[in-house]
Amino acid sequence: MNRLAGKSALITGAARGIGRHFAEAFVREGAKVAIGDIDIVRARQAVQEIGDGAIAVEMDVTSEASIDAAVNRVEGEFNGIDILINNAAIFTAAPIADITREDYNRAFDINVSGTLFTMQAVVRHMIARKRGGKIINMASQAGRRGEPLVAVYCATKAAVISLTQSAGLNLIPHGINVNAIAPGVVDGEHWDGVDAFFAKYENKKPGQKKQEVGEAVPFGRMGRAEDLAGMAIFLASKEADYIVAQTYNVDGGQWMS
Repeated sequence: MNRLAGKSALITGAARGIGRHFAEAFVREGAKVAIGDIDIVRARQAVQEIGDGAIAVEMDVTSEASIDAAVNRVEGEFNGIDILINNAAIFTAAPIADITREDYNRAFDINVSGTLFTMQAVVRHMIARKRGGKIINMASQAGRRGEPLVAVYCATKAAVISLTQSAGLNLIPHGINVNAIAPGVVDGEHWDGVDAFFAKYENKKPGQKKQEVGEAVPFGRMGRAEDLAGMAIFLASKEADYIVAQTYNVDGGQWMS
């Protein structure tokens, strides 16, 4: 406990799901946490439930103006940002012949551009403050390989892994560690939407794909948000000071690298 005492964190897309669980876990470890989300109502509700140590910040990662405003607010309230988790992302799926330019642009705007420009806004402050920092990007097992119906999403998460490598090498001279987590299939609200895509394109019953992928995990079940929190806390802590530009699989044994 208290491995993050005295630290401040900004987590994007944290009003629900994995990001929300990270926020709760970081507060328990002693950090102050800003829950950044485009859904400010739900972000404020999360803050009320988490209690002291958390604030809600409205943030649209597709807008540099919104990113800058959110980062500046958190900087002011917390006297700096020590930890950034780029968690905001969307999933999309379609056969190659059906992919639309609109869907492609939206996925890259949120998953890739959002990660890059949020990272950029935060590291400018980190560099100026000269006290280092930790950045954790949320990748995916989908970034490790192509999948027949998931070309765009897989490409965005492969880009996140690549950005993590480049940013990690670029920023470590400033004492800023950049690493990533690659979850496998994680149960929750997000996967209900994923299941709907596969029900449409693979002619499956609702819930069928979710059951199939859960049974295929070597660990024996789908992941849960809490399965990822330990890695996030570790990468955000002093224990990970010598880890640079790496992407860690936390997926129940689905991918080995």
